[in-house]
Amino acid sequence: MPRNKKGKRGSGSRGSLRQELLQLQLSAKATLPCKGVRNGVKVESGASDDELASEVLSHYSSASEGASVQEEGPGSEPVDEQSAQEEAEDKLKQCIDDLMDKSVKTRLAALESLRQAFSGRLLGDFLLERRLTLSDCLERSLRKGGGEEQAAAARVSVLLCVQLGGGPEGEEGFKTLRPALCTVLSDSCASMAARHSCATALGMCCYVSAADDVEDLCKSLSHLESVFTSSYPNRDGVLPAHKPGTLALHCAALQAWELLVTLCPASRLRTLLDQHLPKLQACLASSDVDFRIAAGEAIALLFELGRDVDQDFLFQDTAELCAHLKVLATDGNKHRAKADRRKQRSIFREVLHYIENEDFTEEKIRFGVEGIYIDCWMRRRIYDAFKEVLGSGVRYHLQFNQLLRDIFELGAPLVLDASSIKATRVSRFEKHLYNSAAFKARTKQRNKVRDKRADVM
Repeated sequence: MPRNKKGKRGSGSRGSLRQELLQLQLSAKATLPCKGVRNGVKVESGASDDELASEVLSHYSSASEGASVQEEGPGSEPVDEQSAQEEAEDKLKQCIDDLMDKSVKTRLAALESLRQAFSGRLLGDFLLERRLTLSDCLERSLRKGGGEEQAAAARVSVLLCVQLGGGPEGEEGFKTLRPALCTVLSDSCASMAARHSCATALGMCCYVSAADDVEDLCKSLSHLESVFTSSYPNRDGVLPAHKPGTLALHCAALQAWELLVTLCPASRLRTLLDQHLPKLQACLASSDVDFRIAAGEAIALLFELGRDVDQDFLFQDTAELCAHLKVLATDGNKHRAKADRRKQRSIFREVLHYIENEDFTEEKIRFGVEGIYIDCWMRRRIYDAFKEVLGSGVRYHLQFNQLLRDIFELGAPLVLDASSIKATRVSRFEKHLYNSAAFKARTKQRNKVRDKRADVM
C-alpha cells in the first residue's frame, strides 16, 4: 500500500514524528534555515522529512521567542518603552519627509498620520527640533496643494500650535502659517472643505499662539468677519441665499470668531457688541439649523462678555430677542427634521434662560482622576473648540498638556502611582447610587422646563 503524502502537521510515518521530537529537543541549541515555508502554512505535497522538520522547528522557535518576551521581568519595561518611543519617532520623521514627496497620496497619508499622532500624545521636544521644517511643509501644502491636502494641512497646523504651546516657538509657527491660512480662507475658488478647515485653524492658532498680540488678534478677527458677515441681512433686512456648503463655512468662521472674541480687550468688545448683536439677532431666522444655533450661542456669549465688562449692560431689543428665542425654543414645525428640532430647542432654551435670568446649565468634564467645570458660555466655547480639533485626545491633553491646563486653570500635571489611581476609583455600587441621584435631579429639572414650555405654548 502506498504511503500517505506528507503535507499536514501530524501526518506521516513514525520516523517523521521521531524526527520532529528530535528537532524540538535541539531547538534551544541550534537554528536551522527554513526556505520557502511560512509558519502555520501547509507544506506542498511530496515534501521531504527535512522540509517538514524545518517547518516544525521554525514554528516552535518563533513561539519560544514570543514566550521569552512575555516571561521577561519588570526590568525590561523601560527598555521596551524606550525602543517603542524611538520607533514611533522614526515613523514621524518618515512622515515629515513624506510631506515633500511628489505623490499626493503619500502626502495625504503623511498628514493623516501626523494628525493622529499629534492629537493622541505630547511630542513637544521632538517637534521643537523640527518645527521650522514642518511649518514650511505645511505652508507649501496650503499654498500649492489641492482642496483635500489644504484641509488636512490646516488640521495639522492647529495641532502643531497646540503641541508647541503659547511660547515664542508657537508664535513663530503661527506667523509662518497665518498668511497661507488667510489666503485659502478668502479664496472663493478654493474648496469649501479647505476653507472650513482654514477658518477653524486660523481661530485656534491665533488663540493658542498669539493671544497677547493685539495686532494679530485684530487681523484674524477681521478675516473671519469678512467670511460670516456675508450671511448677515442686507439693507432691506432680507437674509441672502447661498449655495450648498456656504453656511457650514460661515458657521465655522463664526465659531472661530467667538473664540477670539473671548480675548478682546474691553474697548474693542464694546464696539463688537454694538456692531454684531443686532445682525446676529436677524440671523436667528436663517434656514440652516447649525447657523441658527451658532448665532444663538454667539449672542449668549456676547451677552456674557458684555455683563462682565459692565454690570448694567443692556441690549435695546432684549424683549424682541427673547420673544424670538421663545419661538425657537418651542419650535415644532414639521418641515424640519426631528433631530434638528430637538437640538435647536435644547440650545435655545439655555440661551433664553441665560439672557432672562443669567442661568447656565453647569457641566463637569472628567478625565483621569480630575475634572473641569463648564460653568459659563466662554468656557464652553473654549472647550468645544479644543474638542473639535483634538477629538478623543482632548482628555489626554487635559491631563498632560500644560497649555490646556493653564487655560482651564488646572495647575501642573498630576503624578500618580498605581496605588493612588486605584484608591480614587469608585465602586460599581457607588456609581449606581450616583447615577440614580443624577437621574432623579435631571428628571426634576426637565419637568420644570417642560412646565415653562407648556406655559409659553
